[in-house]
Amino acid sequence: MLLREPFFKGSLVTFKYYVMADISYYTKAGLDKLKAELHHMKTVQRPSISEQIGEAIDKGDLSENAEYDAAKEAQGLLEAKINKLETVISNARVLDDKDIDATKVLILSNVKIKNVDNGMELTYTLVAENEASLKDKKISVDSPIGRGLLGKSVGDIADIQVPNGIMKFEVIEITR
Repeated sequence: MLLREPFFKGSLVTFKYYVMADISYYTKAGLDKLKAELHHMKTVQRPSISEQIGEAIDKGDLSENAEYDAAKEAQGLLEAKINKLETVISNARVLDDKDIDATKVLILSNVKIKNVDNGMELTYTLVAENEASLKDKKISVDSPIGRGLLGKSVGDIADIQVPNGIMKFEVIEITR
């Protein structure tokens, strides 16, 4: 979120801009995975790219050296990823599921839902966006289904807007 604060300097009004951090909630395992990824980028990928740049410099004329240009571009992309991941980690909070109301669908809830139209039952765990994995049946609280289920209780029907229209899901069970 971007906040704008005016301040006056003589007859001119100028603005200071502040970027508000987006807090994200993770399981301990999810946050540890992000930290391991950051560590790998810093200790393995960064030195590897530096080595590639060094080798390209040793080859001579940099103005026409495609290897040097590619390595510098890779370095810039890696540094951007590292910066973004550091920001995500610094704004991450570990969520303890013992402190969460088990009667409502919230982050870290295991939810068994039934598609009202066809009777198909599915079980998902609601997690932060970076931890989402359909293969592991983990969906993001920011996904259409995740947003639609948040705050629902057992027996509630969630009308969820998906690309194909509106789907109705009944919450059958909530566990931690």
